[in-house]
Amino acid sequence: MDRPVGPVDATRVPRFAGPATFARLPRRDQVDRADIAVLGVPFDSGVSYRPGARFGPAHIRASSKLLRPYNPAVDVSPFDVQQVVDAGDVPVNPFDIEHAIDEIESAADMFGAEGIRLLTLGGDHTIALPLLRSAARRQGPLAVVHFDAHLDTWDTYFGAPYTHGTPFRRAAEEGLLDPAHCLHVGTRGPLYSSEDLGADSVFGFQVIAADDFGASPLDAVVTRMCDRLGDGPVYVSVDIDVLDPAHAPGTGTPEAGGLSSRELLSALRGLAGLNLVGADIVEVAPAYDHAEITGIAAAHVAYELLCAMAG
Repeated sequence: MDRPVGPVDATRVPRFAGPATFARLPRRDQVDRADIAVLGVPFDSGVSYRPGARFGPAHIRASSKLLRPYNPAVDVSPFDVQQVVDAGDVPVNPFDIEHAIDEIESAADMFGAEGIRLLTLGGDHTIALPLLRSAARRQGPLAVVHFDAHLDTWDTYFGAPYTHGTPFRRAAEEGLLDPAHCLHVGTRGPLYSSEDLGADSVFGFQVIAADDFGASPLDAVVTRMCDRLGDGPVYVSVDIDVLDPAHAPGTGTPEAGGLSSRELLSALRGLAGLNLVGADIVEVAPAYDHAEITGIAAAHVAYELLCAMAG
C-alpha cells in the first residue's frame, strides 16, 4: 500500500500559507483512499444560548496550521500510519433541524460505506445524534465517552425534541448506546433539579465530574474512564465547553470550573488502544474566542484523537 499523504511540508511552505484544510492535510479528492476523514458540519440551529458554532469548522481548521506531524507525548506520527483527509463540509439546512439531521446522517453513511472513520468538526451538539445513528448502524450499540460541562440528556427545550441538549437521550431511546459502557466526563455547574442526574443514570451514563480531576490523580481518572468504556466500539464526543472558559472562551454555554487543556489532552491520550470508531468536536463558537485560544485547543483535541485512532 502506498505511503499516506501527509500535511504540506512546513519547511517548504510557511504555516500561515498553504491549503486551508485541517492541519494542511490533503483533500479527499486528492488521494486514492482514506482511513479517516475530517468532516465539517457547520450547523448551530439547535443551540439554546449563544449561537455561532456554525463557524466552528472553519475556525478549527484555521487554528490547526501549527500542528506538526509527530506527537512526542505518545510517540505517534498519526499521518504516517493512516491516510487522513479533509472531506470539507456537509451542506446542511440551517432552518429545519430534522432535515439537517437527515443530511448529516446520510453524509456519515456515505463515508461509513467506504470504511472511512469520521472525525467531525461541529457545529453544535445536535450533530452527535445523526453521527451516532450512522456509527451504530455499522457497529451496533456504542460505548460513548462524552466530554462536556453538561449532561445533554434532557428531554426537550420548548417542546423541540432535537437540540444540542438532547442528543444522548434520543440516542439512548433509539438503542444506539451500550448502557453498560457510557460515560460523561467533565460535567459541572447547576442543573434544573436533582432529578436531572437520576434521569441521566437511567440511560446508562456514569459521571466523572470536573471536580474528580482535582480529587484524584489524572492516571486514576483515565483508568476509571477506560475501564468503563470496555473493549467494544467506542465513540468519542467532545464539547469544547468541557474546558474551563479560561481555556475555551469561544463557546456558547460556558461554565466555570472546567478542565484545563492539559487535563483534557492527557485524558484523550488515555483512549489509545481502544476501538475508536468515530469522534466529534463541537460547540466552538469563534465570535467569542480570543487569540484563537478555543480554536487552538479544539485543533489539539482533534490531533490527539487522530493519534488515539492511529492505535
